[in-house]
Amino acid sequence: MKLEPLMTCHVDLKPPVQVGKGPHGTRTIFDVVGGTAEGARVTGRFLPSGGDWLLVDEGGVGRLDVRGTVQTDDGAHVYVHYHGVLEFNEKVTAALGAGTPTDYGDTYFMTQPRYETGDPRYAWLNRVVAVAEGRVLAGAVEYRVFHVVNDG
Repeated sequence: MKLEPLMTCHVDLKPPVQVGKGPHGTRTIFDVVGGTAEGARVTGRFLPSGGDWLLVDEGGVGRLDVRGTVQTDDGAHVYVHYHGVLEFNEKVTAALGAGTPTDYGDTYFMTQPRYETGDPRYAWLNRVVAVAEGRVLAGAVEYRVFHVVNDG
């Protein structure tokens, strides 16, 4: 097995809605307001219709629950759904407080995107197993997404 670059996603977010501490952790909701998806086979923009229903536990580990829609440059719609983990370590906490970006690798920020589309031009995405590494930006997140391929 090997990883091949699939796309880079930049997702712009509204300021978060703090739901607060509940029975499973602290819930924060981020609405998607736009962004881009850029890759060799997929290029488009995130529609302002998704969000992340982030749940952070007592140890500072965030569980992502994200949904969004990409409209490709040629008019297809691709639904994106992923879960993941974001560790809120000192670098992430400092960057969020200062409104500065983190670098890839500054913390454990990994996701497993899943794609759905009815457009035949992108039907291959329905069969992709993908993984992604994220980083935090001021008012946004960014991911490097990779396709897991069989090297045999």
